[in-house]
Amino acid sequence: MPNIAFIGLGTMGSPMAKRLINSGFKLSIFDISKNALSKFEKDNVKISSSPKEAAIDADFLITMLPKSNDVKEAILGLNGAVQSLKENSLVIEMSTIYPSVTNNIFEKLKSKNIHFIDAPVGRTPRDAASGDLLIIAGGEKKDIDHARPVLKVLGNEIIHVGDVCSGIKMKLINNYMSMVGMVMTAETIHFAKSLGIDQSKAVKILQGTAAGKGQININFPQKVLSGDITPDFPLKMGLKDISLAIQLGEENNLSLNLGRISKEYYALAEKFGRQDHDCTAMLHLIEEVTNLKK
Repeated sequence: MPNIAFIGLGTMGSPMAKRLINSGFKLSIFDISKNALSKFEKDNVKISSSPKEAAIDADFLITMLPKSNDVKEAILGLNGAVQSLKENSLVIEMSTIYPSVTNNIFEKLKSKNIHFIDAPVGRTPRDAASGDLLIIAGGEKKDIDHARPVLKVLGNEIIHVGDVCSGIKMKLINNYMSMVGMVMTAETIHFAKSLGIDQSKAVKILQGTAAGKGQININFPQKVLSGDITPDFPLKMGLKDISLAIQLGEENNLSLNLGRISKEYYALAEKFGRQDHDCTAMLHLIEEVTNLKK
């Protein structure tokens, strides 16, 4: 079995490392938290004093750390893994950090003949513990394939997005949608509750509509992404409905900030000749608005 250095034993990293240990891989681990390391004292694992020490004789280095600077220091710092990583070893960077940092690390390692992929993950700590993570990988195909036996222990779905940095870019795109969706969901539930609607009933109704199930799952694949913008529900009707909802909110002293921003886009549909197109043609409208700003 290959030797793996694993740096970062937090909420996600700890169950991931446990998965690898229980699957028979030889691990050298490091974390700045002594408490995090103490959870591995009974495991068949080498507890290291630095990333540099952990990386000695490692075939793979996995980093799962909270911030960009943490990853850069762990790999490239004075006591970083690069000081002891051997040629042709493979770094699997699985944190959620800024892509320019990812690329900088890749270039520095490339000059030392050390291979690199970025492979951030989706899903939850529970999925990390069960090996059911979604792994979003960027890098050369041969490097992804080389890492696959390790990645398959951690995730049940591995998607090779493209070149190095494409994995982390896609992860940030996903997280953008997720975080905006959090605000939208909270604002929507608050809207219903403020109007005296039973919260559990509101949630049940929304779970049964395209609004609640997610436009990305239902309307977008069936309409605009299939090249069909004939109106199931036209943008001009979207403008009418969101205007009515915002008016209702105002009457009940609710700001509905995301709705106000969205209404501005719907209001542009007529200017761009798209008022009679399907609401999913919002994709084309946003593309056209963006092109005007360039």
